[in-house]
Amino acid sequence: MHRAVHQLLDRPLVFEDPLALAIIGGEAESELRAGRDWRGFAAPGLRPFIVARARYTEDALADAVMRGTAQYVLLGAGLDTYAHRRKAGLPRVFEVDHPATQAWKRKRLAEAGIAIPSHLVFAPVDFESESLDTGLVRAGFDFSMPAMVAWLGVTPYLTRAAVGATLGFLAGRLSPGSELVFDYAEPADERDPVSRARLAALATRVAEAGEPFRSFFAPAEIQALLRDCGFHEPSDYDATALNARYYSARSDGLCIGGHGHLLHARW
Repeated sequence: MHRAVHQLLDRPLVFEDPLALAIIGGEAESELRAGRDWRGFAAPGLRPFIVARARYTEDALADAVMRGTAQYVLLGAGLDTYAHRRKAGLPRVFEVDHPATQAWKRKRLAEAGIAIPSHLVFAPVDFESESLDTGLVRAGFDFSMPAMVAWLGVTPYLTRAAVGATLGFLAGRLSPGSELVFDYAEPADERDPVSRARLAALATRVAEAGEPFRSFFAPAEIQALLRDCGFHEPSDYDATALNARYYSARSDGLCIGGHGHLLHARW
């Protein structure tokens, strides 16, 4: 929804996703195109961060492909449209998600008339009964070759133990030369009542939607965890860095606020 709203409301575009409006479904698309604020998504809120993280990830992927990376793994792919916007060829895209979520996406694709390209591999994984390793093996992922991994919009909803276990698996199982882009949430500054109130309001909304926040990391904590897992060269982009990169000199005032970070690491 945030990517779709961005296509309609924001100029210049930070991230072009011409399929976002189609994949959200006919009702939502009609409401947005009619100028109605469908479920409150027209307010800036998280949109600038979500748009920036998508842009950065796909730019980093393009660089990795130029260096020879031929596999792209999306952990928690949701309604991502990269594989459908990408012309035939590399990278091969592995979308990892819960089986029910992938069935929902397939239904949306069919309703929108969006074809499933040959370079897309769905890798359904029910983490309550099987591992990411099992799901990737079943999907034909080549562990002997480097990959770019995107893990976006997931870590705040996992426990610290689950985040650490996933990072450890990636660094230990995927080939050296692989890269990971993921986002994480920093805790609110206890000295800043506005910051605390903003984060508390967001936490309430996501909890009411059935997905409460479970983990926050200070930058030093996540850097230490990455080093312990075997990652190197981590680059951490906070709101200030992402605003400078994507939102400077805009006339509409769109910018990122809040506690999100985007981290790019290699091993």
